[in-house]
Amino acid sequence: MTEQTLAERAVWRDTERCYRAVAARDPRFDGQFIMAVRTTGIYCRPSCPASTPKQQNVRFYPTSAAAQANGFRACRRCLPDAVPGSPDWDIRADLAARAMRLITDGTVERDGVPGLARRLGYSERQLGRVLTAELGAGPLALARAHRAHSARLLIEMSGLPLTDVAFAAGFSSVRQFNETIREVFATTPSQLRAASLRRGRRKTEETPTGTRLSLRLPFRKPFDADGVLNFLADRAVPGVEHVTRDESGVTGYARTLRLAHGTGAARLTTKDDHVLCDLRLTDLRDLSSAVARMRRLLDLDADPEAVTRVLGADPALAPLVEAIPGIRVPGAVDGDELVLRAMLSPAETASLAEALGERVPSCDESLEGLTTVFPTAAQVAEHGPDRIAAVAAALADGVAVHVGRDPVELRAELLELPGIGPRTADYVLMRVLGAPDVLLTGDPALRRGAAALGIADDEKTLAERGRAWQPWSSYAGMYLWRA
Repeated sequence: MTEQTLAERAVWRDTERCYRAVAARDPRFDGQFIMAVRTTGIYCRPSCPASTPKQQNVRFYPTSAAAQANGFRACRRCLPDAVPGSPDWDIRADLAARAMRLITDGTVERDGVPGLARRLGYSERQLGRVLTAELGAGPLALARAHRAHSARLLIEMSGLPLTDVAFAAGFSSVRQFNETIREVFATTPSQLRAASLRRGRRKTEETPTGTRLSLRLPFRKPFDADGVLNFLADRAVPGVEHVTRDESGVTGYARTLRLAHGTGAARLTTKDDHVLCDLRLTDLRDLSSAVARMRRLLDLDADPEAVTRVLGADPALAPLVEAIPGIRVPGAVDGDELVLRAMLSPAETASLAEALGERVPSCDESLEGLTTVFPTAAQVAEHGPDRIAAVAAALADGVAVHVGRDPVELRAELLELPGIGPRTADYVLMRVLGAPDVLLTGDPALRRGAAALGIADDEKTLAERGRAWQPWSSYAGMYLWRA
């Protein structure tokens, strides 16, 4: 399936299908498109509980930024920005998708549009033209919508003075902050905070080691929480990561984070309809980046229904798909870290983190067991094992491994590094970029799973069989690992 075909099939372009989803209040479409109502000037998520407007009065947009650019403001009843992200960014590797990943990671707030364009390898003019055509808004408008969402979280969930909220969310001035909140939410920042206090929504506290916030991360059901948590637990690095268990298995996962403005830590606990994310940040400007990384780590923006339709049609996979609905492909919070860990054994990784990792202040009870931030590529290049020193030096000197990279270009660069073969390169694409169509045919455990299911026992046959699983081969691989 080509990128052009994927763009043409974007849900928001099919107005009849979108309206049927709105009429049914189907939450599976939340995040896949935005509904705007001309008569009220409000935009909503598809599952908004308000009365369904007449079809002639609605318009559909791919992003909230596009709705805002056309003069609509956010619905305060359904909070359309507090939904899982578009699964389009899982499937597509084109410029628009890669730009959106970087925008949600806070790149525009840190480096501006020139920095975003530079990381993507395009001119600002080219980038603006493509994003406007694909997403209905340019990079500044998309970043503005992202800042508005971050600001709302801070207004409602923190006790920060509103002036501090403005700069923590990435606004360049208090005036810009106030104007954006009024335009997007049709209210003032102080009124938003007063409403949140009446609802008792504030879940934050200041500590000597930073600010703690407790957030809900939504996902599309079904969600195989046990599978993704066990995957992370099996590979956890002591001190950098911490796992809690009870008789039923893994109940929580926590890890430290290296962010743009300081260190942080997060603990994830799965609930029936959301993942509870307890964050501790030394600098609140890193909030949106930390949340985006946690969502990618658990693959919360995936569309499990689409995966099931394709993989459930394979007779060999169908029993597993039925038994384990909503499987996810675990992501990564740091590209350099994942590359280095992929080249080391678990024992070597633990020793490296213990020897070179940055120590963090003692965590509170909810983040116990976290003591260390994984070392940077530069630290590993200077003091790490000889066999990965060259790769670490290349990462430190400019081989960029981040969510905005083109997968073909990144794979080629990785294969030029000593000690990295096709299997490692593909593993990095699958986890760092969230590439949904990577089948690790060279992985022995995956091939054993395929043989156990009677699918194949060699790479060539498995690759041929895998064509039927496109564009969800990465998810098929997770089922084979489970087998």
